[in-house]
Amino acid sequence: MMKDPAGQIELVKADPFLKGENAKLMARLKRDADRICVHFGLTLKELKAERRGVRSRYGACYEDGRVLIRLRHATHQRPLRYSSLVNTLCHELAHLKHFNHGPHFKAFYFEILRFARDAGIYNPRALGQKGNTPAPVGGEQLLLFRRKGDPR
Repeated sequence: MMKDPAGQIELVKADPFLKGENAKLMARLKRDADRICVHFGLTLKELKAERRGVRSRYGACYEDGRVLIRLRHATHQRPLRYSSLVNTLCHELAHLKHFNHGPHFKAFYFEILRFARDAGIYNPRALGQKGNTPAPVGGEQLLLFRRKGDPR
């Protein structure tokens, strides 16, 4: 790892084993992760692409500060949309502060998403919309955290 020019954070080096499009996606994701971490004072030890065969999750965060992100769709192996990768990144970065899915985690996750959107990092489309219709950030996304049987 290297220090940034201002000496505030440690920058994560690119993974030498990634090639082509995956390497470009991870380089961009790492730059955006560094911006988010600086803004929120988070310590990200390592950001890596999830290994190819993982199908059960989009990302993982470990207590030691390591984050893994799946770059490709589990069945057809096409790259996931960058907005989906950033959403997963924001979720995993929120775990660096709150290692659970409680209300403080959710509030912090939405705060990170808002910052990422305002900074031009996160540009999602609304579900079912084509083009650049923005997706909601905030209470509307709490649906992501509802369990089967919860009231709507």
